[in-house]
Amino acid sequence: MNAFENWFCGSSLWRGITERKILPWMLSGYSLGDNVLELGAGPGATTQELRRRARRVTSLEYDHSFAARLGARFHKTNVSVLQGDAAALPFPNGVFSSVIAMLVLHHLKSQEQQERAFAEIHRVLRPGGAFLALEIGDGWLQRFGHIKSTFVPVAPASAFARLTSLGFSKIVVDMQRAAFRICALRAREA
Repeated sequence: MNAFENWFCGSSLWRGITERKILPWMLSGYSLGDNVLELGAGPGATTQELRRRARRVTSLEYDHSFAARLGARFHKTNVSVLQGDAAALPFPNGVFSSVIAMLVLHHLKSQEQQERAFAEIHRVLRPGGAFLALEIGDGWLQRFGHIKSTFVPVAPASAFARLTSLGFSKIVVDMQRAAFRICALRAREA
């Protein structure tokens, strides 16, 4: 992430927007369950809200310094923080009731890395578990905001095929202004 993204994602403005608008929209119609995995926690705006809504939250952050600060902030709470890669999750199969990815997927370095992350998310979800993601569309403003940062946009129209091929079901993509949410369930075992 670049300096602007780091500043904005750590701001009280972003925390307020996340709390009052974005997370309620992302979760609308879905249950987090008791054991949530948050990918790309960053400075923790979403983490703070998830810990109020779930019994247990595991936050995975790629950047070591963010992970260290977040771990210290949520020490001795219902949040565990690990440094790691969304495309190579360090968890056993089927342990999470839901996986949340707030503005994370476009920071993965390639579509192949996004595919590996989708496969890993499917692997660590329990049958019937929900994958909920928020992403931004591709446009000049989004590209400008990501100068000196990774920006590999996820095309909303591609989500259905990409997730279906991995075994997700009930896939929904909802647009709202310049953002969209992806909601998908890991199919229940027969």
